[in-house]
Amino acid sequence: MNDTGQPLLLSSVRNALRILQAFTTEHPERGVRELAKELQLSKSTVQRLVDTLTSEGFLVQNESTRKYRLGVPVLTLSRVVTTHLEIHQEALPHLQHLVAITNETALLSVLEGTRSVYLHKVEPKRSVRIYTEIGGRNPLYCTASGKALLAYQDQEFIERVMEEGLIPYTSRTITDPDTLRRHLSDIRAKGYAVSKGEYIDEEEIHSIAAPVRDYTGRVFAAVTITGPVYRLRPAMIEDYADKLTKEALEISKRIGYSGHRK
Repeated sequence: MNDTGQPLLLSSVRNALRILQAFTTEHPERGVRELAKELQLSKSTVQRLVDTLTSEGFLVQNESTRKYRLGVPVLTLSRVVTTHLEIHQEALPHLQHLVAITNETALLSVLEGTRSVYLHKVEPKRSVRIYTEIGGRNPLYCTASGKALLAYQDQEFIERVMEEGLIPYTSRTITDPDTLRRHLSDIRAKGYAVSKGEYIDEEEIHSIAAPVRDYTGRVFAAVTITGPVYRLRPAMIEDYADKLTKEALEISKRIGYSGHRK
């Protein structure tokens, strides 16, 4: 923060973003001199930023024209944004259907970094509701949605999550790495995850979550049913899990998943 209480902004980052935004469908290739003139920056500044963006793959130089175009990482980021927008829209009717057939809260979460983030929530017309914050970031190892996401990531990612620390949020939180590894293996075998009071203060909350795959087959989201233990009884979990996995698969298909698992 500066003396006026405003956040300090890095001009180099801002200018790098301005360079990326200068590439459009009308101008897919841009030269350094052209960018410098349009953005009113010095040629040396633009060249330095372009060199950095090129080294990271965000720009690619055309050897014939010596001009630059956007690289594959930008396309990848674009696809991530598009997929998130698609799933937000495509998942809603399925969340609503889950609420209708279970009379419990249904949630959509996505993987961001080493956390899961609630993207969507549909609640039943009940007097007792489950508090969840849209946009809230939650641990992967002790929530149903988080475990449904974590179980299908590569082993290096799983180990990194465990290295960050398995904090005991409640008495039921899994804090032993070997136990968690076995638990994640069981989730992959069953196709869904269950959390029984492992994260939030209210230990009598149960949740069931199933993975959602993108067009490449990568698990990047999860659909969850959550409610108090006296409603989500153990005898109901298998039945609800079957309904949940079917809806998760339908959402995956609607955003391009064809059956190939990455």
